[in-house]
Order: sequence, then structure tokens, then C-alpha cells
Amino acid sequence: MEHLVEHMRASHHSPHEPRCGVCGKHCRSLDALRDHLGFGASLPPKPACATAFAAKGCPLCLAVFSSSGSLRVHSPTCHLSRPPVPSRAMPRVAVGGVVALGCKMVGGGSDGTLDVCGRVCVIDENETIVFENFVRPLLPVTHYRYETTGIRPEYLRDAPTVKTVQRQVEDILLNGEQPWKIRSSRGAARLLVGHGLEHDLNALGMDYPAYLKRDTAEYPPLVKTSARLMSNSLRFLTQSCLGYEIQTGHQHPYEDCVAAMRLYKRMRAMRHGQPKNGGEGDGCAAVAFPARRQRELERMSPEELLSMSKPDYHCWCLDD
Repeated sequence: MEHLVEHMRASHHSPHEPRCGVCGKHCRSLDALRDHLGFGASLPPKPACATAFAAKGCPLCLAVFSSSGSLRVHSPTCHLSRPPVPSRAMPRVAVGGVVALGCKMVGGGSDGTLDVCGRVCVIDENETIVFENFVRPLLPVTHYRYETTGIRPEYLRDAPTVKTVQRQVEDILLNGEQPWKIRSSRGAARLLVGHGLEHDLNALGMDYPAYLKRDTAEYPPLVKTSARLMSNSLRFLTQSCLGYEIQTGHQHPYEDCVAAMRLYKRMRAMRHGQPKNGGEGDGCAAVAFPARRQRELERMSPEELLSMSKPDYHCWCLDD
């Protein structure tokens, strides 16, 4: 039992991790669970779980059902379709406390490799556009990347500047709160969803508190199995978790916003229950398994140890 306690102290296993619906194994990410169930690319599967999953498992949400009939009923609700890109219309007032941000970059610098923001889109939880516009960068654009962005020089000529767009996006995020206040208290400020949010915010010259950001590129269950510090692409996550392809042809930031928002809502909907410790991840194993209680911990069952364990990240199922 001494080794089990040390394992729990180091692993941060909790009810918030992805789990195999057949054997109950905890996995650090959805990629690891896919490997375990037999359709990943990194490690060999567990044969019994792979066989059961092949017969009654959903390849998108990775849930295992009691019968193939239950799986057939579930599949249409899990397999989403690519959203049509709306024609330019008047933005609407945001509904709810969560918005998603997406940017498309054009090239600056002498060789066109410097990312500068050329288009911005913000949507609410209902996938309604709250703000969308082209952006006139402060730096000269040397490569419009038309093949992927669809942006032409004339689109940016009369567009608002980065500073103007920055203020408009900040107003949506703050939702009437003062910028200094949200550093310690959320109030009415909105959660910000996106993929690679730091990159997009830097391009807009913006900052936003980390506790209000929900980044699908950094959320532990969505990162790569082989290297937890490496993110999966939004295109891969959309295909593997939502069931459709994005970022083909001319790419609109609305499509990225919708994909990130759908991923966030799917992760948020995974109700794991409320652990006795509240479920907040502070990353401190000593709090959950103090050395002074070593003998007492060694007498506990694995289930009791699991109920005490804290995740090392904030699970999105705990969002309001």
C-alpha cells in the first residue's frame, strides 16, 4: 500500500480524468483513452476493452453503452455537422457568461512569417456572432495568405485598427466590469473560450486573467498523450471529438469559434460528481496526502484514496 499512496500522491488521479467505460481505468487524456480502447496511434490497446468498445462504444465521446441499440440512439446527438459560415450581418448582444474568440492571421515582417491579426470573430454560447470584423494591423502586411485566409488588401484598407477592435472585444469580455476588478473577482465578466488563446490575445494586444480562460489547446484531457505539453490542433480535436472537418479552403474565424465552443461545452457537460475536496486543482499533492498521515493512508482502500485525490487542473465540469 505504501507504493499505492506514493502513486496517488504523484498522479493526481481524480473523478475528473477520462475513464474507460469498460474497466474503469483512469487516463490522463482522451488520446490516452483512445490508445487504451484500440483506435489510438501511440500504444497497444487492452484487448478486452478494445473488443467491448468496438461493439458498443462511441468513437467521439468514448462512452460505452449497454447495448448497440443505445449506441444507435446516442450517435446522432454526438456526431455534429460543420456550421455554415453566416453572411456578414449586424452583431447581436452576447447571451450567457461564455464567449469564444477566433482570429485569422496575415503575414508581416520582411518574409511574411510574423503573425498579425487580420480578422476577428466573437460568438456566444448559442453560436451567434457577437462581433466580427476585419482588422487593419499596425504593421505593414507583406503576405495576405489568401489561400487560407481569403483576405485581400482592400478588405483591410478601411477596416478598424487593432486598438479599436481591442476595445470592442474587451467590452464584450468585461461585460460592464472594471478591468482591475476582474483580476481577483469575476463578477459579471465572461469566460473566454478559444484555441491558442494566448496567441490570439497577443495579436490583439490584450491580456485576460488565466482563471477566466478556457483554452482547448491547453486543457489536459485534450492534449497529446506522448507529450502533455504539446497541444492537439483544433482541426484534429474537431474531427476526433465532434465528427466533422474544419479549416479547409478559405477559413473563417467563425468556424474556429464554433469548434472551440462546442469542445468546451462537451467537456463541461461531462459531469463527474463533486469530490469531497471540492474538485479544485491546486497542484499540491501534500494537501491531499500529507506525510504525517502516511500510516492512516496505507490502511485505506483504493476507492477511499481516489475520493481524496485532487486534480492538478480546473475541470470545466465545475464551471457555472
